[in-house]
Amino acid sequence: MAKYLAQIVVMGVQVIGRAFARALQQEFAASQAAARARSTAGQHSAAASSITGMSLQEAQQILNITTLTPEEIQKNYEHLFKVNDKSVGGSFYLQSKVGCLFCIFSILL
Repeated sequence: MAKYLAQIVVMGVQVIGRAFARALQQEFAASQAAARARSTAGQHSAAASSITGMSLQEAQQILNITTLTPEEIQKNYEHLFKVNDKSVGGSFYLQSKVGCLFCIFSILL
């Protein structure tokens, strides 16, 4: 009886060990793929990401701009900054994020 119980325990440990090893390999592969994606995103994106934790594409989406022209950036920045002003019921947090985005674009351009 003890022999069978020991065999069941050993078999269970082997199954769990294989599953853990497979999960670890998948996580390592996903981490490598993410690192490759970050490295190919471009130098500007890396600079912006290191400053604020967001990519240049995310910043463009937030400011709702498609081209990196200073006029369009300035116009959308001013609009979002006024809309998120605390005195008109906006969010100071969002206003500060918009300010950070404007700083990113001013550094990169």
